[in-house]
Amino acid sequence: MDWLINLGYWGLLIGTYLAGTILPLSSDVILISILALGSNPWLCLLIASAGNWFGLMTTYALGWLGKWEWLEKWFNVKREKLQEQKKMIDKYGVWIALFTWIPVVGIAGLIGLGFYKVKPKTTIALLLIGCAARYLLWVVLYVNYGQTFVDWIK
Repeated sequence: MDWLINLGYWGLLIGTYLAGTILPLSSDVILISILALGSNPWLCLLIASAGNWFGLMTTYALGWLGKWEWLEKWFNVKREKLQEQKKMIDKYGVWIALFTWIPVVGIAGLIGLGFYKVKPKTTIALLLIGCAARYLLWVVLYVNYGQTFVDWIK
């Protein structure tokens, strides 16, 4: 991840995008690292939210376009898992989109939302709200606790 951090804002955009896809990448660490370099916190919030949102929309689109066979072969999402998630999607619906930032479970839920074509406009809006809220929390913590927060991570 050092190479992403060394790219500054561009690394933040790329890293948060990739973290919004099925790749196991910690965009939170990238964000805090970029902030620790003295970057503008509010610009970082905007860039991280946009990058992650586009990554999440890419994952949603993969689910939307997906076929059982593709999801099983390329994304290791088993048919049974999606059928299990269908019950959760039927129960919670589009609100799942607010929690797609949760590792593993969130991405699988997002693929399910796309696969079952759950309210695209609402899903996309809630994805933005969810990822912006996540990064807003980190930025506010960093702005308020600054160096103490960075020292704690080290």
